[in-house]
Amino acid sequence: MLEKTTIQPVPAGFLEKKFEICKRGSTVSREVLAGLTTFGAMSYIMVANPAIVSAAGLDLRGLIIATAVASMIGTLIMALWANLPIALAPGMGSNVIFANIVVLKMGVPYQTAFTMVLIGGILFTILSVTRLRGMIVTSFPASIRIGIQCAIGLFVAYLGLANAGVVSYASGRPSFGHLSDPAVLLALAGIMLTAVLIALKTPAAFLISIIVITIGGHFVLGVNGAPLTPAPTAWISAPIFPAELFMPFDFGNFIANFWLVLPITLYFFLSDFFGATATLISITHRAGIMNEDGSIPKARQAYLTDGIATMAGACVGSTTVTNFVESAAGVEAGGRTGLTGVVVAVLFGLAAFFWPLITIIPPQATAPTLILVGLLMFEGVPEIDFQKAENALSSILIILITVVTTDFMMGLALGCLSYTIMVAAQGKWAKLTAIVLVLDAIFLLYMYLTATSMQ
Repeated sequence: MLEKTTIQPVPAGFLEKKFEICKRGSTVSREVLAGLTTFGAMSYIMVANPAIVSAAGLDLRGLIIATAVASMIGTLIMALWANLPIALAPGMGSNVIFANIVVLKMGVPYQTAFTMVLIGGILFTILSVTRLRGMIVTSFPASIRIGIQCAIGLFVAYLGLANAGVVSYASGRPSFGHLSDPAVLLALAGIMLTAVLIALKTPAAFLISIIVITIGGHFVLGVNGAPLTPAPTAWISAPIFPAELFMPFDFGNFIANFWLVLPITLYFFLSDFFGATATLISITHRAGIMNEDGSIPKARQAYLTDGIATMAGACVGSTTVTNFVESAAGVEAGGRTGLTGVVVAVLFGLAAFFWPLITIIPPQATAPTLILVGLLMFEGVPEIDFQKAENALSSILIILITVVTTDFMMGLALGCLSYTIMVAAQGKWAKLTAIVLVLDAIFLLYMYLTATSMQ
């Protein structure tokens, strides 16, 4: 009689133990495909972010490397610690504020600006482990948050138009660029192409547009008679991290100008905080991996990752690092675990070796991405309650002042103060939460210091 044997279960492999791939209804091949899809959807940041931040006087090549390193760090932490299919990279909006508002308009040295980003990340990290996180979400006026998002979106779009020459200042005032200029025509073609790709829900629409217009730029001559897209000196080269972007902080100057830089530091924190919250909720819901009570799985690790990524990013010369909503593309492709993020991080690392190609991309190729990304930031407008003056007028005031004057801080200050005044006039005291009153006090002090410094 044969001895009865029992079949032992095959021990789960390392990937299954680490990422619970089967438990979440996915496969390794599906996670890899999702990672490729997510990277394709957000890889434009390797081009757009350095192009924007270089306006602050920083080396373009160094910023390309810094963008790749910061994206790798943030995405790997999210993947390995929170096990979520969400990729991180320097956020659009914060990079524009960093370069064009803080450094160029306010005259703040980039070392101090990076210190502001670091402090914003520290605040995010601290609040991620306390109950104050939920209190801020519920007590901050939605109209102000949406006004900020839309104002920055329009400003990003404006930069794209100006950089490509579609908006011209040749006459001393803003006007439409000359249609006889081949560079303007190329930029307009790029805008139309990008819009069509987005309408068709084409994967990696922004990346495809950048590549097509960059190739087209090689056959279009600029004002100096040279092609808009010069021939690359090399196709691939080892990335060398720039020393000036490692720990680029100036705490002394930050402290010396504390009250002037505090409002924008809070902006870096709040924009990252609300952006991360919205993205985490959206992506985990679409992936079907939310907890039964509707909460985000490993929420504390996920929030901490965002804060830590911003601090780490600032240490390597990056603006605010945040969750990218483009991660939804990977989720649609089947991504359910952190393995998706590991693939994205590896691809960011490989992309850094192609910095010679990225440096030749002309502004006409990045402009359509900036314009369309900026316009897509208007998605929150339907959430504004236009039946209530305090909601509609405060958000519109932020948008109007920012776009007309390019002074985002003054637009934000007037939007917040007008909200408080209208709410108080109606006797709606419950809406005047602690965070609203604190921000009002800070903005009043900022306006006073700004006025006295101009005398």
